[in-house]
Amino acid sequence: MTQIPPAELIHKYDRPGPRYTSYPTAPEWTDAFTPAQYEQHLARADRSTGPLSVYVHLPFCREMCRFCGCNVIATHDRSRADQYLDVLEKEVALVASRLKDRRAVSQLHWGGGTPTFLDEKQLVRCHDIIARHFSFTDDAEKAIEIDPAITRRSQIEVLARLGFNRISMGVQDFDARVQETVGRIQGEKETGELVQAARDNGFKGVNLDLIYGLPYQTPETWERTLDRILAMHPDRMAVFGFAYVPAFKPHQRLLPQEALPKPEQRVELFLATVEAFTKGGYRLIGLDHFALESDELSIAQTGGYLYRNFQGYTVRPADDTVAFGMTSISDIGGAYAQNAHKLKDWEDKVNAGVIPVERGASMSQDDVMRRFAINRVMCLLRLDLREIAEKFGPEARSALEADLRGGVKELQDDGLVTFDGDVLKVLPLGQLLVRNVAMLFDAYLKKASGKKQFSRTV
Repeated sequence: MTQIPPAELIHKYDRPGPRYTSYPTAPEWTDAFTPAQYEQHLARADRSTGPLSVYVHLPFCREMCRFCGCNVIATHDRSRADQYLDVLEKEVALVASRLKDRRAVSQLHWGGGTPTFLDEKQLVRCHDIIARHFSFTDDAEKAIEIDPAITRRSQIEVLARLGFNRISMGVQDFDARVQETVGRIQGEKETGELVQAARDNGFKGVNLDLIYGLPYQTPETWERTLDRILAMHPDRMAVFGFAYVPAFKPHQRLLPQEALPKPEQRVELFLATVEAFTKGGYRLIGLDHFALESDELSIAQTGGYLYRNFQGYTVRPADDTVAFGMTSISDIGGAYAQNAHKLKDWEDKVNAGVIPVERGASMSQDDVMRRFAINRVMCLLRLDLREIAEKFGPEARSALEADLRGGVKELQDDGLVTFDGDVLKVLPLGQLLVRNVAMLFDAYLKKASGKKQFSRTV
């Protein structure tokens, strides 16, 4: 097991930093990016080949969890989902009409919110809306995020009939005091039953999400949660550090700040996770995922074709992602485009026949190169400058070498990486702080700006 770094090293690297699900990161996007620009990027994507990825944002939750950092709408009124699907149907038609020659989909992902806030009939309708305009490849991955506390076995059965084959269940923590504090009451028994229901219905991938850094978590309570998770033997786990950002998520102010684990304690919780899961037969993937050695993620990391996007780590990186629903983010034709954050704004634009993009960013060639480099670090824990030169030219290699001259010695001295002049390798301690390593290559961080707000890296 990796030794806990000394306190001064933790504090040294405990700073705000991106999670790099995109590059340029969201603070660089602006409202100067218009629906008309998005249409231009759709046209560029339509001239490309290869299947698409489709993301659908379903924002409704029955309750608002106090740790939540997602864009959600808390309600018990299920009829609101019908109204949402009415608008979603129009948005899908609007965008699909701009993709006349490119309709094949290899990856479908429903996130939220809680997609299983929708009842069985609404789930079928949502899938039909997509299937009416797009076709799925024979090996398509269809994934959905669920809350076990409100999901029924009958919903799992419907999803399986629709072809869904991967499912992610939010657990966060099984400790009763932690659950009560964060407002997420969820039993171990019901979670285990849904894991079994997914397997009984042919899901080939079951993922459980955990969060460390929540109020009142201790090494002892966390160890008990890890033991319970291992007993369920999921195919994958995603273990996220809690991002406490009350300035952006005011409901987080309901959490007792004094009960939040300190940086040293957060590291201890994560290292305990690494030890428990690796001993249990799982591999640490990149920043925050674990997978069985037989899982596609482990095989892809070994094979060098693991990628990262807004849904986490993946082995099926379609060149372009089209996203639907309020706040959803497309990554298409060399641009990021985010839909309106407010439900009414999204609805009004779609009902007026306007693609509801609110902000975004077009990528420069330098952005594309740096995104590739950052993904290599975040996914494969290595960066080969010879590959950069071959793919992007000698100037690109020179640019990254300049970045390394500015910071790699410090990372080497602190035991985070090695660098031999060609290949940067992330060491075990560096994997814990891999966001800090990736930040070396972020050109935007070098610009003085007070606007950027990120979660802390430890």
